[in-house]
This record gives sequence, C-alpha cells and structure tokens, in this order.
Amino acid sequence: MDVYFFSCVALLSGVNGWVLNPTESPAPGNLSDVNLIHLIKPSGSPSIHRSRRKRFITQSDMIAILDYHNQVRANVFPPAANMEYMVWDNDLARSAEAWAATCLWEHGPAYLLQFYGQNLSVRTGGYRSILQLVKPWYDEVNDYVFPYPRFCNPRCPMYCRGPMCTHYTQMVWASTTRVGCAVQTCYNMLVWGALWREATFLVCNYSPKGNWIGEAPYQVGVPCSACPSSYGGSCSNNMCFPAIQSNYMYWFK
Repeated sequence: MDVYFFSCVALLSGVNGWVLNPTESPAPGNLSDVNLIHLIKPSGSPSIHRSRRKRFITQSDMIAILDYHNQVRANVFPPAANMEYMVWDNDLARSAEAWAATCLWEHGPAYLLQFYGQNLSVRTGGYRSILQLVKPWYDEVNDYVFPYPRFCNPRCPMYCRGPMCTHYTQMVWASTTRVGCAVQTCYNMLVWGALWREATFLVCNYSPKGNWIGEAPYQVGVPCSACPSSYGGSCSNNMCFPAIQSNYMYWFK
C-alpha cells in the first residue's frame, strides 16, 4: 500500500525548518518579520524564451504540474478577482532539485525560505503520474474555509478544519506567479522517525511566496476585476494574464 506524508512552509519558516501550525498563533514579533519579508519582490521582468536546458523533472511532469496549478487557480471558490497566471521557473526548479537531492524530510535551505514558498510531498515507491504527489495538496480545500472580508478585521483568520491547509493556500495564492519543482528517488530516507527504504520525494518552490499571516490568499470578486495594473487588463481563463506572455503557455526562465 502506498503511503503519503505531506509538509509545507505553512506561515513563517524559521532557521531550523520550523513550520507554524495553521491552528497556532504566531509568536510575538513574527508579524513584523513577515511584513519586512513580504516587501521583497523580484526586480525586473526576465526575458521570455524557450530553453533547452535540463528542467530537473521530465517535461511531461513539468507540464502536468503547471497545468494542474493553473486549473486549480482558475476555478477557486469563491471566485478570485486578482488571481494571476502561474508560469514555470527554472531557477526555482534548480533550487528544488538541490534540496530534493538531500533527501531530508524537512524544509530548506533556511536562507531561501525567506523568499520562496515550498510544498513537499513524499510517498513510498514509484508513481504512475506526478499528480499523485501534487493532488493531495489541493485536496486540503475540503478542510479550508475562505475568510471573507467581513472576517478580516484587522487580519484574516486561518480557517482550517483539518491538520493542514497551507499546501492548498500556497497553490492558490494570487500573487504567487512562478513555480519550479524537482523529484528525487531517496533510499533509506528518514520520514517522521520511520526509515523508508525507497521514497519518491517531490519539492516545489514558489515565488513570490504566499501564506502570509493575517492575509487571505486572494481577493474575492469578479474574475480579473482586480488584476495588478502591470497586467494591462488582460484576462484568460479567470486569471490575470500578461499580454507579453499571451503566445506562450510556458515560460522557461
């Protein structure tokens, strides 16, 4: 029988890969740290081109992961007014590959977690589809209650009926526009105190990171009615879609 375990950068990552449980309150001082980090944005717009470099995961897996994320993002409920289209980023894939190669069942490296979001998934043995490792992140939607604006005063609560909802919220964080993943077969991997002789380990890194304490993952409203001004009003499949990328389904940085 296949066994799954999942983990993610829930709200704020510490230097030891600590994850804040969504039912817990942040420690004093953490919110100011979050706000400082939240102001750090990537500068400029990388050029769009096709890359022949290794993608650190098969191309079919990459397309499946990216399409699945955008499908989930396009169909959130309640509808999102500011959901941005997500693209693949090879820099994120490289960092995911480096961490997956460690076969450590924890988040890292710590210095990158200031800037990246990260979802992890592991299962015993192989897989028929990479989405077997990704879909359970989305399944957390069954335990998640979206915090409508009337509940967000002064900050939005985290409504989660299950043990974890932050894999899902990272997937649908409106301003998270880039993802890069890597998969690794790990032998003798220690997973929560148990030694797994063969494990399939998936790491997905996200930028800009989501899951900020006190914020909702997106604005509720008519799709694309609150797109960032830089998008110029372009809308595709309920998502804010940069016109410059309109002829590219995938962006390889």
